[in-house]
Amino acid sequence: MQPDGNDVHSTSATSGPAHDGPPGAAGSSAAYDALLVGGGIMSATLATLLHQVEPTWRIGIVERLDELAQESSGPWNNAGTGHAALCELNYSPQRPDGSVDVSKAIEVNEQFQVTRQLWSFLVENGALPDPSTFIHPSPHLSFVWGAENVEYLRRRHALLAEHPLFAGIELTEDPEVIAEWAPLLMAGRDRSEPVAATRALGGTDVDFGSLTRQLVTGLADSGAVRLHLGTEVRRLTRTPEGWHVTGTHDFDTTARFVFVGAGGQALTLLQRSGIEEIRGYGGFPVSGEFWRTTNPEIVARHQAKVYGKAAVGAPPMSVPHLDTRVVDGAPSLMFGPYAGFSPRFLKHGSLFDLLRSVRLHNLRPMLQAGLRNLGLVVYLVQQLLASKKAQLKELQAFFPDARAEDWEKITAGQRVQVIKDVPGQGGVLQFGTEVITARDGSIAGLLGASPGASTAVPAMLDVMARCFPDEMADWRPSLEKAIPSYGRRLSDDPELARTVLAQTSYSLDLDGAAPPTR
Repeated sequence: MQPDGNDVHSTSATSGPAHDGPPGAAGSSAAYDALLVGGGIMSATLATLLHQVEPTWRIGIVERLDELAQESSGPWNNAGTGHAALCELNYSPQRPDGSVDVSKAIEVNEQFQVTRQLWSFLVENGALPDPSTFIHPSPHLSFVWGAENVEYLRRRHALLAEHPLFAGIELTEDPEVIAEWAPLLMAGRDRSEPVAATRALGGTDVDFGSLTRQLVTGLADSGAVRLHLGTEVRRLTRTPEGWHVTGTHDFDTTARFVFVGAGGQALTLLQRSGIEEIRGYGGFPVSGEFWRTTNPEIVARHQAKVYGKAAVGAPPMSVPHLDTRVVDGAPSLMFGPYAGFSPRFLKHGSLFDLLRSVRLHNLRPMLQAGLRNLGLVVYLVQQLLASKKAQLKELQAFFPDARAEDWEKITAGQRVQVIKDVPGQGGVLQFGTEVITARDGSIAGLLGASPGASTAVPAMLDVMARCFPDEMADWRPSLEKAIPSYGRRLSDDPELARTVLAQTSYSLDLDGAAPPTR
């Protein structure tokens, strides 16, 4: 079932020559040292890092649409939370014995701090001139109701409050205090029901679309990157020097290294490359829907991102949340996600994406994963069949006074959940992101979704370490310049953690942070 490529075509465009002469010029063993497929936050981040360590490399970015960041990196296609696990309860699950595991929450926060350091460095050096165009302070709250959930939140808070990356996180079980933190949560709520909330004032709202465009266009305008818009990669063929890459509109080039950061389409592109490492991998597309309001009276009463607990049987990606969003300077509120379904692997993809991804080597793992997750299948069907009244009821669990007429439904980006053939287990549904790398390091790709964009920098550092192991020692000084904690865990050094948090908050102009003390 080999795919022929996608059905979307658009006008080809390029900008910013990356070197003297066109790709493939005489004296060049390959047109590009690195060719990045996909115009989202992952390719933007990798291009930024590669240019930092190898400023003379010829780097290309190929995007199938006419604009950058139109899929998962688009501001309405993700939660924009700046995932730091400050409020996302799925990163701190409750064990069967009632204890709480916060290890994933700490790991995610560590990763986001690495990402923030690179952004801070780029702002300080003028590559990102105005942080307010992509990041804003936004308190992160966790909110639960019911005695058992309140006890869970107490235990979670007790474990995190002593950690240097979660310093200052507050807990309250007082309805009046919660009403001060986020008035919509308590308006019209039965005050006899036990409630609890935690608040982290260091949370953020991030417009990854704006960030992506600024990173890529800045590199292209300076000549560091050559950008190909409206160009869809169709074929990846291994050569002695790397890869021969062809696509629509007569796109034809070679590259020593290829990164596939094409969102849901990464799976099928890696399959087309023929690398052994993609065997056994499959994917299942999941669409998300949100309710959004721009009603100024409602928006003014909720200046926070609030996450709750997922319903019993629901997947981690379905954790309900009521979020303040700032896109192009305009505030709004989003609530969701409600699950949807489309066989497309991209929002602007083909109806045949799922079918075309099926191979003999991944058919069994995909069937096994489906049988093992029948509860998830039932949940998705229930979500798809849910009426508007039922969806409103979910919103009213957070905002009891919500009225349907104040909200509109929007479709967010497509996510492709990874199905992996695990030795001894068979097909397993993976939540999160996974880097696939060829044995020779000449090609890599990123599969999966959350926490995704927020951890783009550590994910791309992982790609670099896997694909360029011999260069990493030479690159270390440049990476340490951009990421002061590079190679170290902030969790192991509370003083470094405090310094990094203060420095990045100041550089990114978050909540009027004061200059850090030296």
